[in-house]
Amino acid sequence: MDHLFDSADDVTTALGGTGYLADEALATVTFLATRLNRPILLEGEPGTGKTALAEALAQALDLRLIRLQCYEGIDATQALYDWDFPRQILHLRTVEALSREEHHDPKALEAELFDERFLLARPVLEALRAAPCVLLIDEIDRADDEFEAFLLEVLSTWQVTIPELGTVSAATPPIVVLTSNRTRELHDALKRRCLYHWIDHPGLARELEIVRTRLPEVSAALAEQVVTLVQRLRATGELIKPPGVAETLDWARALETVGATRLDAEVAAATLGAALKYREDSERIRASLDKLLTA
Repeated sequence: MDHLFDSADDVTTALGGTGYLADEALATVTFLATRLNRPILLEGEPGTGKTALAEALAQALDLRLIRLQCYEGIDATQALYDWDFPRQILHLRTVEALSREEHHDPKALEAELFDERFLLARPVLEALRAAPCVLLIDEIDRADDEFEAFLLEVLSTWQVTIPELGTVSAATPPIVVLTSNRTRELHDALKRRCLYHWIDHPGLARELEIVRTRLPEVSAALAEQVVTLVQRLRATGELIKPPGVAETLDWARALETVGATRLDAEVAAATLGAALKYREDSERIRASLDKLLTA
């Protein structure tokens, strides 16, 4: 791949143009990944901007974003390819109906059934074919060990073999971003293949800058109140799911939508569902909103 960025500062500038504010460490890892053709493995709490990095990269580089959402039980078929069985059956019946009197070579007919036109490309195969592109492998920690092993092979060779059609190789390796919420530990072999970065919740100043950049319509005073309160919610250490940056943005957007000009206990309680997603968290925080807002 040609050099997409000349430095980590270029990464920061390019991502900043999309509204994604990367710190120096993340910008450096991203720069190295594009230079070394290595996947980026991002771990961190939900809502810290892991998925958003892949989206911002695709937007900044004007590349296609291809997403593979991992889940429990996912296997290579869902990631690589499948055959369009209904169309294959329809083709077979059509051939039989049009030429009942003719003798067909079984091998030739089989070759027709496994023709390119009946292939359903899934995200990984699609990325190898479409590169240069950005391949987002989201929440890899939800998949099992076997799927990790499969991914490791693909990310090491940038190619896959389809028995009926042959080997598909990426002329240009895609930019790969893997994300993990660390619900389980990933294997060392996969981590070694990647450039690793832990994304933490941002500090007050950076989070405020994110809100002001992404939501310029929100007043500076309201943005500061929202970010300050979110920072305090995280600091309590009592929440099942502390709000991430995504929730901060949702909350600020919700407050702007209802016409709030300042954050008080009443409006905060009414819109708390934008930030907290568990009943226990909402009940705990509603009981202490006055204290949190005046701390």
